Amino acid sequence: MLSRTSFTKLLVLKKNWGYPKRLSLDEFARRKGQGKFATILTDLDKSSLLEVIDSHKSDDIIAVLKQQPLAMREGVEEVCVDMWGGFPKVIREVFPNAKIVVDRFHVQKLVNKAVNKIRIKLSLKGLKNRWLLMNNKTNLTNEEKEELEPILTSSPSLRIAHELKEELIAIYNSDITSCGGMRAMKKWLISARVMFGSAADTLDSHLAEICNYFNNRTTSGVTEGINTRIKLIIRQSYGFKNFDLMKEKLLACLFK
Repeated sequence: MLSRTSFTKLLVLKKNWGYPKRLSLDEFARRKGQGKFATILTDLDKSSLLEVIDSHKSDDIIAVLKQQPLAMREGVEEVCVDMWGGFPKVIREVFPNAKIVVDRFHVQKLVNKAVNKIRIKLSLKGLKNRWLLMNNKTNLTNEEKEELEPILTSSPSLRIAHELKEELIAIYNSDITSCGGMRAMKKWLISARVMFGSAADTLDSHLAEICNYFNNRTTSGVTEGINTRIKLIIRQSYGFKNFDLMKEKLLACLFK
């Protein structure tokens, strides 16, 4: 186990991020159920945790990240995020040349929630029903597809919603440019707005950033993995008395 002195030395060394090209911003709950959130910055290409910030307010995040050299910040090409409204301001202020990429899995998660709401309204209870509807149809076995069919047959609305969910996955998996992605997403949104309402409106308001995915297929998958490891470290440490100790431990374990 590293001593406190070793942690401090590592923390000093880890202030040099190099010149990352693709980053991701995300948040995690410091203490479950207490409404305290921290923000993390990760290097997607190195699968490395770069920074942990004791706030989820955009101005606080900007103040911390602007401590890094301007030349490094200007070299960042993409920052992948969810659809929280504060992140675009952070990216514009801190990484002025970076394109904002809304993570595809957060988009799919929002659509899945909309499909699930329709399922709940139809009183189609049961974890198996939910699992069959939420899973990508291409990942289902023939037997599972047969189980899914009567669920879809029970409601035309549910069938259409499920088809739209699958169409969105197909768009993401297709070999198209950002312009082609924009055309496909706009066409998809015409039908999605009828079925999903406010969820489709949310996607429409982030459409340009959603379609930036098609440039390099950048996602926050690395960051989600790091977030999982952060939760494990916090749990194994039985929590932390203060933020600085937590930050030192996380950077010591997850910076590369």
